[in-house]
Amino acid sequence: MNIFAIIGIAFGLAMDAFAVAIAVGSRMNRLTVRPLFRLSFHFGLFQFMMPIIGWLIGSQIARLVHNFDHWVAFGLLSIIGSKMIYESFTKHERKASFNDPTRKWSLLMLSIATSIDALAVGLGIAFLDVKIILASLIIGVVAAIMTMIGMVFGRILGTRFGRIMEIVGGSILIVIGINIVVGHLIR
Repeated sequence: MNIFAIIGIAFGLAMDAFAVAIAVGSRMNRLTVRPLFRLSFHFGLFQFMMPIIGWLIGSQIARLVHNFDHWVAFGLLSIIGSKMIYESFTKHERKASFNDPTRKWSLLMLSIATSIDALAVGLGIAFLDVKIILASLIIGVVAAIMTMIGMVFGRILGTRFGRIMEIVGGSILIVIGINIVVGHLIR
């Protein structure tokens, strides 16, 4: 596998992180360096680690993970997305009840949900002549950069469209989760 194929895989894997970052950015009252760094770092880190973990697990476990990974991603994305939609209707004052999705459990759940596919890629890479650390590093860096871009883009949309973008952002997370499940069920 050449470097261009790895970069292509990295961009493909980063699309979920990018879409989630748009949704998260649209919720931010103010986009500062800290939440931008937190989300980008964690998404990049998880995208870096998951292929390595998948590569280490190997083909024996691949069948077990493959049977439920899509349900885990769907559940995590649906929980966060539903919470975003719910909060968009229940907030009286945006700043008073804002829950930063780049912190605590939300950050962990989003990081796992957006990197589950990278685990499967690592399982596949285990059978190829690929330097896993280099491939994982490329995947992680691309995910971090795409997350930054997505958050900035989402914040611009959130400033202009406010509550509507929160509903759209939450819906995007749920749709990504449904798409993951449907994609696995029709294979």
